[in-house]
Amino acid sequence: QVQLVESGGGLVQPGGSLRLSCAASGFTFSSYAMSWYRQAPGKEREWVASFSTTGSITNYADSVKGRFTMSADNAKNTVYLQMNSLKPEDTAMYYCNVRVRWVNYWGQGTLVTVSV
Repeated sequence: QVQLVESGGGLVQPGGSLRLSCAASGFTFSSYAMSWYRQAPGKEREWVASFSTTGSITNYADSVKGRFTMSADNAKNTVYLQMNSLKPEDTAMYYCNVRVRWVNYWGQGTLVTVSV
């Protein structure tokens, strides 16, 4: 079955960096687009970035463009989210997502807290 396992979250000061990882299994990794979402306390889940099936196109939400970079390692079936210049408003639970055969799958999430 499809499984997504996120890691790499933590507490970081404003202006700092973190790299999130999402290890995937149960599907042909290179054949599906992967995405990152986040959900801040008291807010709805929002899309952050997506990595196309071919890996040639990556799209970002305006709020993270220029600061976050999404990448993938097909050999490890893992996607990454490099987050730089972090701001307090980036504080959220971050989730990895894939849609396989019309079904959305989510990981358990990893918490990112940006605070002094």
